[in-house]
Amino acid sequence: MTTDTKNHEDSMSTPTLAPHQDAPTGHKPAEGRVGTGLFDPKALIKSLPDAFRKLDPRVMVKSPVMFVVWIGSVLTTVFSFKDPGDWFGWAISAWLWLTVIFANLAEAVAEGRGKAQADTLRKAKTDTVARRLLGDGSEEQVPGTALTIGDLVVCEAGDIIPGDGDVIEGVASVDESAITGESAPVIRESGGDRSAVTGGTKVLSDRIVIKITTKPGETFIDRMINLVEGAARQKTPNEIALNILLASLTIVFLLACATLPPFATYAGTHLTMVVLIALLVCLIPTTIGALLSAIGIAGMDRLVQRNVLAMSGRAVEAAGDVSTLLLDKTGTITLGNRQAAEFVPVRGTTEAEVADAAQLSSLADETPEGRSIVVLAKEKYGLRERHQGELAHAEWIAFTAQTRMSGVDVDGRKVRKGATASVIAWVKEQGGEVAEDAQELTDRISEAGGTPLLVAVEDSDGARILGVIHLKDVVKEGMRERFEELRRMGIKTVMITGDNPLTAKAIAEEAGVDDFLAEATPEDKMALIKREQAGGKLVAMTGDGTNDAPALAQADVGVAMNTGTSAAKEAGNMVDLDSNPTKLIEIVEIGKQLLITRGALTTFSIANDVAKYFAIIPALFAAVYPGLDKLNIMHLSSPDSAILSAVIFNALIIIALVPLSLKGVRYRPMSADRMLRRNLGVYGIGGLVAPFIGIKIIDVIISFIPGIG
Repeated sequence: MTTDTKNHEDSMSTPTLAPHQDAPTGHKPAEGRVGTGLFDPKALIKSLPDAFRKLDPRVMVKSPVMFVVWIGSVLTTVFSFKDPGDWFGWAISAWLWLTVIFANLAEAVAEGRGKAQADTLRKAKTDTVARRLLGDGSEEQVPGTALTIGDLVVCEAGDIIPGDGDVIEGVASVDESAITGESAPVIRESGGDRSAVTGGTKVLSDRIVIKITTKPGETFIDRMINLVEGAARQKTPNEIALNILLASLTIVFLLACATLPPFATYAGTHLTMVVLIALLVCLIPTTIGALLSAIGIAGMDRLVQRNVLAMSGRAVEAAGDVSTLLLDKTGTITLGNRQAAEFVPVRGTTEAEVADAAQLSSLADETPEGRSIVVLAKEKYGLRERHQGELAHAEWIAFTAQTRMSGVDVDGRKVRKGATASVIAWVKEQGGEVAEDAQELTDRISEAGGTPLLVAVEDSDGARILGVIHLKDVVKEGMRERFEELRRMGIKTVMITGDNPLTAKAIAEEAGVDDFLAEATPEDKMALIKREQAGGKLVAMTGDGTNDAPALAQADVGVAMNTGTSAAKEAGNMVDLDSNPTKLIEIVEIGKQLLITRGALTTFSIANDVAKYFAIIPALFAAVYPGLDKLNIMHLSSPDSAILSAVIFNALIIIALVPLSLKGVRYRPMSADRMLRRNLGVYGIGGLVAPFIGIKIIDVIISFIPGIG
């Protein structure tokens, strides 16, 4: 991440290679990539074979709850074969198998979206021939798969980059649409934070020399394919903890159901194995057990849809628990370049004179700052935009790092604009005097967080300073509202900048961040992260440079920009393919949405099981213990109907909740206690009410079936 210590004159010395260079692509899925549709019939049909393949016990055992249901399905099927005339047994068996298949289908649909993404990425993997440089400067052609770490390869316009690496010589325009989905080319050059290139992308112009940094089969695209397919996805700590809880509840209900037969025999009734298995399946937390994996996969997929690659599910979860956000000023909070805000004349000069001279001296300045001066003079003072070709016999003075000025000599008049010290020195060299209030004006602008540029002229009246151009960082529209939203989420925002403290304070106050770190060095960033973590907080930050790598590795959520160096991408646990630093805010929201979705559906599932308990138990034992009839508030037609209705509802509710588990519960910034009340009110009460309504409706329908009703 480049710091903001570079002043105006440094930024002016950097050539602008492309106006759209690495522009953020927005958040809509790129053309040809996976959409956000949830229940596309084609996706369902495509996922069905995977759902059946997951019936393999070696796969099912990874989910303890659903493995119990799978065993129950096998046992009820065996019992049904022993008594082919038992219609009730066959019905229970069929719906138990559907319960397992629906659970597998939820996971398969979630994984299917990732596989579609992987198919798109595979198209970028082509067998390429690399032009490897030899020690004597000559080239040899070798297969891309034969390259090793440290090899130097040459790529020119039209060539496919054969492997991941860093540009060590030259500058080129590169088409990365195969990875990012963005059709606009990006600039890759040596010696900066935009040096990393990815194998499979295409060079569009010029010539670059690349140093290979990865082995064949371990490229960035290979890692992306494995991750989006879920091959490298591991359960997160929260997922593991929840799985342990669900397994414990399953064991408890298993023991409870195992003790029912002696109790039922003593009470004068008989419970078959089919009934006991059905009862067990209805009482264990099958709903969340079936959807848990899909929720985790969908959380990572939501990031992929926004062109963010999470290296692990742990990173997505950590994003949801982040309490401190470190944000770079330039390009994140402010626009990438400072812009002219006003022309301030010295005493005895008018704003119009300053504007005219500033525009003239900026015509040869091709930097964004220079162009903004021309635009301000035109819009605020009505000056017609002039061009270099219109002024005959003019001598244009281009900006250089040595002079730190730009200007024009025309019709016996010399006009200059540039850094304060440089312009003052020029005026004195021409025999002029510096206005007394010039220094006062520049100090005032600096203290306000701006960058002052002096404008001077030499004509028949001598050399003199006309006034000051106020350049300022422009805070992006809506940033204050975004930071206020983060504050409501309980997240502290810290702006990181290389500016001096006065400038940093002014921008921080305008943007509305909670705190700032001025004149930041890599060591300062690391120290800040460690201090926050020592206080029990989780920290997220973005970065794109090699100097950001230590801080990205230290942060709980380190989002590396795809335009950055290989070191930054290796250090972070997420990579933003669009290289849009503001997306860090969205990443946090997606992480919170994942945690809220899991919590909401867990609440629904447990409440759901409680309701099914009240639906089945009274119907089973009311005949023996009439007092239980008071709990039979649904008045189900028979014990068999009650059990079958509960099993059917248990299966259908899984498939009904698949869209919600994939899309996620909508996140709104609110306090933890308010969020808990919402969860209990919507999903807790909903989980209690839905089974009563659903089971009663199913009971009414199946009560007309002979032998059950």
